[in-house]
Amino acid sequence: MITEMQPGRWYMGRCAHGSDLLDELTAYCEQKNITCGKIEVIGAVQKARFGYYDQQNRQYHYTETPRHMEILSCIGNISLNEGKPMVHAHITFADEEGKAFGGHMAQGTIVFAAEYIIQAFDNTTLIRENDDTTGLRLWRER
Repeated sequence: MITEMQPGRWYMGRCAHGSDLLDELTAYCEQKNITCGKIEVIGAVQKARFGYYDQQNRQYHYTETPRHMEILSCIGNISLNEGKPMVHAHITFADEEGKAFGGHMAQGTIVFAAEYIIQAFDNTTLIRENDDTTGLRLWRER
């Protein structure tokens, strides 16, 4: 599947201290009716939670750490899942020694300080559906 996108609105903001990173980004997309887009985040967290998808068993395994860490990079996309905007992002953290950890961004990542950039695409909406081959909810064009 290849979809040509038309650049749309750009948003820059920051998440509230103590908020859940994924929940806050998703709520912002719902508020602004962003149904297709790109997202980037930098900052720091008080607690991190991220996942790894076990391809053989078709399930996510999550790692949670209460350590304070930097967000080295967080990049992802926005599409519709069951009629609501869904932020799907991968995130990399670094600890005080510079060791990196990361995976699929999950609920339970608590913000210390986080700044985001969202680019919305206006000409299409991508919808997530179950994919029998991978066991994941992947895009189809509406």
